[in-house]
Amino acid sequence: MEKKYFLGFATVMALTLFVFLGVAITESFKGSEVKTKSMEATVMWAQDDELTVQDSNHIIYTFAVHGVHAEAGSNIQIEYTGSLDKNKSVQEGKVVNYLTSKVSVDENGISTDWLDKGIFSNYYILAGKKLKEMSLDEKIAQLLLVRYPGQNAVAALKQYQFGGYVFFEKDFSGKLKEEVEGMMAELQDASKIPILTAVDEEGGKVVRVSSNSNLAPEKFKSSKDLYAAGGFDAIRTDTINKSNLLKDLGINLNLAPVVDVSTNPSDYMYERSFGQGVDLTSTYAKTVIESSKGLGVSYVMKHFPGYGNNADTHQTGTVDQRTYEEILQNDLPPFKSGIDAGGEAILVSHNTVNSIDASNPASLSPSVHNVLRNELGFTGIIMTDDLAMGAVSSIDDVTVKALLAGNDIIMTTDYEESFNSIKRALENGTIDENLIEKNAFRIIAWKYYKGLMYENQK
Repeated sequence: MEKKYFLGFATVMALTLFVFLGVAITESFKGSEVKTKSMEATVMWAQDDELTVQDSNHIIYTFAVHGVHAEAGSNIQIEYTGSLDKNKSVQEGKVVNYLTSKVSVDENGISTDWLDKGIFSNYYILAGKKLKEMSLDEKIAQLLLVRYPGQNAVAALKQYQFGGYVFFEKDFSGKLKEEVEGMMAELQDASKIPILTAVDEEGGKVVRVSSNSNLAPEKFKSSKDLYAAGGFDAIRTDTINKSNLLKDLGINLNLAPVVDVSTNPSDYMYERSFGQGVDLTSTYAKTVIESSKGLGVSYVMKHFPGYGNNADTHQTGTVDQRTYEEILQNDLPPFKSGIDAGGEAILVSHNTVNSIDASNPASLSPSVHNVLRNELGFTGIIMTDDLAMGAVSSIDDVTVKALLAGNDIIMTTDYEESFNSIKRALENGTIDENLIEKNAFRIIAWKYYKGLMYENQK
């Protein structure tokens, strides 16, 4: 009897344990089910088992997708597992499914993917209407800020209709004020859409215009000297004087201020920097941007994400070994301060920043551009440094890579190659016309914001 009772009890206990383990295992499997997430975006590039998209916040992501079938420029809804990391060149998460559709437009014919509450948003309707009047070639050319080619500048502008020209010291050498004014007026007359006329008038070492005593009574002082002499009041007055002089000459874009934080005299960028720590440099950026408003000249903060102690990229590439935390704390605040003050444009350096993207120079890195758009909330114009510089000049299809990285404007010396490489990329499907139109749309909206489109409109 006791033996039967014991066997019965053992059987019950075994069944109970079996059931308990079964439930536990089932719950364990349920808990380990991989959750699927979704995102909506625009396809930037779909090729070679990779899918690159840009979401509504202008953040760029690349997924590994075997046998991807998606046209660049189309809307896409992606179901994926894992988490997104905007600093990863390729996402570790797996695409489970995706569905594409044509780009939708609003009642004004503007792609809904382009619309945001950005700094130029009040001019989106006007920009959309102007875009409809332009040929594809003209839209491509708007993306190019071209090194002034000298004697054939007017003919080249008539042929291509560039977004603008950037001028160097030799372009003003020996010229009288009237000659410069005439040169700028002739260029504007040759363009259907008013062009950006840009210089690096930083003050101190880099003075493209005021190096000519015919154009300015003296060279503009460096930001260091100004601050030492009169603090931020001197910075403010200098910005106003500089803007007025450039405006009178027909120049509407200054590739300054340098807001790189550098306090070490041995740094390559020290001589051109403000020479103070992060807090004072942030105030400097804010002061220049605020002081420039309403004077007809836009300012471009540089060199994102901060030059640090890196070497000169005019001749060769450089690698920034600092941690992301160091850059976040020491280099990004001045850019953020300028953005909050109404900064319209930012220039990206050619330094390779290992902590953000060890595989690409910053100017060609989607991850770097993601930091600028996402972390700093920048909605204005992003432009490259000159692609003729040694750090990037030997990279294949550098212009196309710069566009795919998230730049709106490409600064280029070899404008024919830049233009033709974009055309080839459109023909072979590497990029889509939607990307060209989106960039041109933002640039034209900027020109309306600047007041250019009301002055020389053809």
